Order: sequence, then C-alpha cells, then structure tokens
Amino acid sequence: MLPDVLKDDLIVVFCGMAASRVSARRGAYYAGPGNRFWPILYSTGLTPRLLQPIQFKQLTKFGIGLTDIAKGVSGNDSEIPMSKANPIEVRRKIDLHMPQAIAFNGKKAASLFFDVPTGRLEYGIQASGQLPCRAYVLPSTSGAARGFWSEEPWRELSNWAIDVRDSRIELR
Repeated sequence: MLPDVLKDDLIVVFCGMAASRVSARRGAYYAGPGNRFWPILYSTGLTPRLLQPIQFKQLTKFGIGLTDIAKGVSGNDSEIPMSKANPIEVRRKIDLHMPQAIAFNGKKAASLFFDVPTGRLEYGIQASGQLPCRAYVLPSTSGAARGFWSEEPWRELSNWAIDVRDSRIELR
C-alpha cells in the first residue's frame, strides 16, 4: 500500500502494523484524522516543524524512516491477517540499512516482530541483543488506541535520537 521510506544510516525507523484504510486511500503514512504520529514527532523535537502525512518522504532528511510489518494490506490492526505479517522481511531491512534504532508504533507490530505476546511487552527501550540496533516499543499513535496513550516512551526515544543527531552534527 505504502512504500518504505528507508535508506542507509537513519537514526530511527518507525515500524507500524499496516497502513490504515485512510492512509492507503490517501497514499500517505499515518493520515487518519485522529492519528498522533505527526504531532508527536514535532512536539518531541524529532522533526523541526509539523509535517503533513503527504510529506512522509521528507522524513529521511531528519534521520527517520518508515515501514510496516504487513505490506500490501490496509485496515485496523485487528483486521490484518497474520499471514500478511512479515517480521523476517522487516529484520532483513534493518540488517540492510542499519539504522541506529527501530521503534514500533504499537505493541501489535512489536509482538509479531519479537514473536512474543503483547502482554509480555512493556513500552520503552527493549533488550535488543538479537538486533544490530536499539529497539523501542511505543504506544500506538492511532486514534483507536487513545486509551493506552502516553507521551513518555515517545519522549524517551526522542531524547536519545536528538542526542544521536546532535553528535553527528558535531562530528561534521
């Protein structure tokens, strides 16, 4: 439905479950009217301005990439057939592009990637010994997940990512 936004040496790649129906229809990530993805990127300092969903390809300028566990399908997380999930492909993309971190937008995508029940996952940084990068599980930005919303794990990720970005700038 939506193309990956990936390149080598990104700071963080956000990985969702799949495009929502609204995102698929608009051809843009996190395009649902109640989705908090774009505002949280801006309010935590991951982007210097509030981007619109249609501007998703600009994220690489800020060291950010995008992908999904299930490509080629759309809908609410609960509607996505598990047969469409491909965590092995996401791992291949991480190994190929070597971002500093992968951040899962919601526990469902993370549980499929790590092959653990959602109830065993906590928000925040994960033990990522099996990965060549840091891993974070973040509360979903979907409007349907408002009951589980907390900015704190997003701020934890952004504080780390901003430190990485600033150290890269200093090295130039």
